[in-house]
Amino acid sequence: MRERRTVRETERHQRVDDETSRPESRSALLDAVRGVKWPALRPVAGALPGAHHSRLRGAAPELSEYRVYRQGDDPKRIDWRLLARSDRAYIRLAEDRSTVSTVLIVDATASMAYPEGSLGKWRAACDVAIGLAAVAHTSRDPVGLVVVNGDGMRQMPPRTRRGIVGEIARALDDVAPRGSRSLAPAMGGIRSRVRVAIVSDFLGDADHVRRRAGEVAAAGGEVHAIHIVADEELDPPARSILAVDPEDAWLMRPLVADSRAAYLERFAAWRTELSASWRAEGLSYTLARVSEPASRVVRRVAGAALGTGRAVAPDVRREIR
Repeated sequence: MRERRTVRETERHQRVDDETSRPESRSALLDAVRGVKWPALRPVAGALPGAHHSRLRGAAPELSEYRVYRQGDDPKRIDWRLLARSDRAYIRLAEDRSTVSTVLIVDATASMAYPEGSLGKWRAACDVAIGLAAVAHTSRDPVGLVVVNGDGMRQMPPRTRRGIVGEIARALDDVAPRGSRSLAPAMGGIRSRVRVAIVSDFLGDADHVRRRAGEVAAAGGEVHAIHIVADEELDPPARSILAVDPEDAWLMRPLVADSRAAYLERFAAWRTELSASWRAEGLSYTLARVSEPASRVVRRVAGAALGTGRAVAPDVRREIR
C-alpha cells in the first residue's frame, strides 16, 4: 500500500508540473482571471465611485455607523425610523467606495529577451501585465501602461474606456525588448494615490527602482513588484557555457561545473535580499517563474492586499526546500 501511494503522489506531482509548464493562451488567461478582485492595500481618497474602500464617508449602501444630525448635513441622510423611536435626528454614515488609477510599468530592456529562442521572460511579463490590466479594468479602475526599453519610454495614460485592455496588449506586442535603460524615471510623473505594478527581472538598477518605489508609496501610492525569473536562470545547464550580459556584450563570464554552484548560491541570496528589501519598505513583492501560468501570478499579486499574495511560486518553493 505504501508503494502504491508513493506512485500516486509521483503521478500527481508530475501532472501539476505539466500543467504549470504548459503555455497559457491569452484567451485562457483572460478567462482564468475573470472574477479576480484586486483590492487596494489601503483606503483610497478618490471621488469617483468604484470597488475600493474610500477614506470618505457618504451615503453608500453599506451602513457603517450613525452620527447625530448637525446643521448643514443633508436631510436626505436622516434615518427617519430612528428619529421616530429616539426623538433625536441621526444620519446614516457608510463606507464609500472609489476607484484607484493603475499604472503598469513593464521592463522591455535586453535582459528580458531571455531565453533567446523563446523570449520566455518577455512573454511572461506581457501576459502578467495584461492579466493585471484586465483585473483592474473589471473593477472600473483607470489602467495605463509604461514600457521601457533602450529606445526610451512608451506611455499610455490611465483610461477606463472599453477596449483599453486590448490596446495595452497590442502596445506590448509591438515592442521588442532591447537596449538598457533605468526603470526609475518611469515613476517620475506618477501622482500620489496611484497603484503601480512593476513587471521586471530587476537586473540592473534594482536599488534605484526600489528607492523610487518607496517614495511613491510614502506619497500615498501603492507599489507592486513582480519579479520575472526564467527557469534557465534558476537551473542553468550543467554543461559549460559562456554567459554574456545581454545589456553589455563586453561582460562575459564562463559558467562551468565549479562556478555553477557559486552562481546558484549568489543568485538565490540576491533574490532573498531583493524580496526582503522591498517588503521592509512596505511594498508588495511577488516572484514569478516563467513556467508558472500568468493567471496564477495575477492571483498572487491581487491577493497581496488580503495577505495571501506573498507566497513564492510553487516550483521555487520546492527548490528552496
